[in-house]
Amino acid sequence: MPLRLASHQQRYCYPTRQAMHQTYRDFLIRDWQPSDRQSAAALIQSVLTEYGLQGEPVGADHDVLNVETAYWQTGGAFWVVERQGSLVGTGGYYPIARGENAVEIRKMYLLPEVRGQGLGRYLLTALEQHSAAKGFTQVWLETASVLKEAVYLYESHGYQLSSGVETARCDRVYFKPLLNPPKSAP
Repeated sequence: MPLRLASHQQRYCYPTRQAMHQTYRDFLIRDWQPSDRQSAAALIQSVLTEYGLQGEPVGADHDVLNVETAYWQTGGAFWVVERQGSLVGTGGYYPIARGENAVEIRKMYLLPEVRGQGLGRYLLTALEQHSAAKGFTQVWLETASVLKEAVYLYESHGYQLSSGVETARCDRVYFKPLLNPPKSAP
């Protein structure tokens, strides 16, 4: 099969990915683009700071600065959420060795002004469906207890508390099997 590259991938040698372009209410969820690099990193840092957590640009947060290699090259996806042209959220996943045929959902952050509208639940479901459509059967994620809204979202969405936290600022790891994967990703 010939390698087909989208224009924004010309610098990189990654196969074309299934595009994300969905709306939820007045939000647009779309694929991250290299021009989003600094805005997405700043958004994540803003949310971490809001909760008293430290960003780790050369550690746990290196992936948001290196989406091409951390997500695209590994078969994952990284999305941004826009409202009226401004970034208000992020989320992604990539394959991991933990578990069997598993992905880790990462960098699922929303600005305070867009929380409480069902967007987090919608984004989480879309990430799960997208990874299931690619054939993955397990989802893992790590979070910090101080992110109470995230903990509630994950637990109410069927995630089970597990063990083996790998990220210094996190103190919880969750697992969820993906049952009956859909035929195609959203």
